[in-house]
Amino acid sequence: MLYRYKKAFEKIAMGLLSFMPEEKNLKVLQQTIRIYENEDDWQLYLWKCEEDYIGLVGVEKQPEHWVVRHITVDPSHRGEGIGRQMLEAVAAEEACGELVPCQIVQRYYDNVATKIAKENAHL
Repeated sequence: MLYRYKKAFEKIAMGLLSFMPEEKNLKVLQQTIRIYENEDDWQLYLWKCEEDYIGLVGVEKQPEHWVVRHITVDPSHRGEGIGRQMLEAVAAEEACGELVPCQIVQRYYDNVATKIAKENAHL
């Protein structure tokens, strides 16, 4: 289930973001969290499965679309379709429009699109 970021989730969010190579440095990680906390157009969502937060997606809301700036899943849950579920849940948000990946998450997006195309080919 998708949850909007709150200050109480800061340590969890930082832990999940640290799985992204671009966010390994503590200062960069803290800067990223501050952007999500202070910029109205930036929204961070956490994905909870049972009792654990296992994924995170961050978007920048623009008038025509939302730019996906960050997406990560706990390594022990990768390959289970969590990233896709998170993107689908974010896309269902009111006034989302189209989700567009930034350069950092483009490779992940391409991977998901390939899997979807393969699934659709078997239908």
